[in-house]
Amino acid sequence: MYTVLKNQKTADLIREKRERLNMTQKELADAIGMSKNGDRTIRRWESGETQPSAIELKHLLSFPEHIPFQNNEEAPYKMIDLFAGIGGTRLGFHKTGKTKVVFSSEFDEHAVKTYKANFGEHPFGDITKITSNDIPEHDILVGGFPCQAFSQAGKKLGFEDTRGTLFFEIARILKDKQPKAFLLENVKNLTLHDHGKTFEVIINTLKELGYEVVPQLFKAKDFGVPQNRERIYIVGFNKNKVPNYKDFTMPIPPCSETKVGQILESYVDDKYTISDKLWSGHKRRKAEHQEKGNGFGYTLFTAESPYTNTISARYYKDGSEILIEQKDKNPRKVTPREAARLQGFPEDFIIPVSDTQAYKQFGNSVAVPVIHAIAEEIIKVLDNSNK
Repeated sequence: MYTVLKNQKTADLIREKRERLNMTQKELADAIGMSKNGDRTIRRWESGETQPSAIELKHLLSFPEHIPFQNNEEAPYKMIDLFAGIGGTRLGFHKTGKTKVVFSSEFDEHAVKTYKANFGEHPFGDITKITSNDIPEHDILVGGFPCQAFSQAGKKLGFEDTRGTLFFEIARILKDKQPKAFLLENVKNLTLHDHGKTFEVIINTLKELGYEVVPQLFKAKDFGVPQNRERIYIVGFNKNKVPNYKDFTMPIPPCSETKVGQILESYVDDKYTISDKLWSGHKRRKAEHQEKGNGFGYTLFTAESPYTNTISARYYKDGSEILIEQKDKNPRKVTPREAARLQGFPEDFIIPVSDTQAYKQFGNSVAVPVIHAIAEEIIKVLDNSNK
């Protein structure tokens, strides 16, 4: 009888913990680093069919429930976070200690779960259904946005030509709320999209709305993380509200030496090692690409490699663009925590989703150190404008 009661108490503790975290059994299993089919183990624990060891139970129950990145209510600048994802851009500004977020928007329910776990806020949903009147006054707007072709029907190359695209949502909020500054981030190819016309529309629109606009390409590896991720960053200052807008300069990358070893975990479960079938497929496809004279296919990295390729939102499918070499084993994928480190996320950033979703989320996110460096320069200009 005592064993049954003990089993039930443990089962209740595990289930209640998982429910407080708002996680599925699969999400919890992946989040605490259990092996393949760990969700089945948790299911048996919750039913009382089996018992975790004392160490396993302690590890599970110690999964963080506190919010690591609380809003700084005393911060001088109000910010809104659009197309927020998991909050990478917010995190870069949070580290300045000068911003508090008064509104956020994100459509993907899994990204929302990660955002809420780390910032304690549930972002609003579809930004296309949110009026400007429902968005608080703010000083800084930040956001990434999907790259779409713009209609050239009007050929005004400005605000009207952005209608029907998600960039229009950023433009209309800038027009209606007139914040002091903004930071937008996108893929490098935005500058080449539709023969450069898309980028031209974006820049002209931002200027038309009264902003001094400064675009810059940066590589994440130049800011201390070992990933060759190149992105376009667009900073703008409201000419009517920031008199010293011309003082802004983009940060100078420190370009310190990086090595992949700085993000690798000391122990990695075998579930991240790719199967013989997948490894054979990778090698076959790479050979086929080489015959055609192109460089597509997997790349192997070691702890001594200076940096990896860009981690993509599709990494969860097979991890083909970044594989870590292993002695006497097939290569492995990076773990979700390693993916977080490749983007410069801090160790206390909570990953409350399955591995599959985690790869998508970090692949879709931003290099936090790059954002932080740009944020410091934006804040410097805003601080000086108040003197």
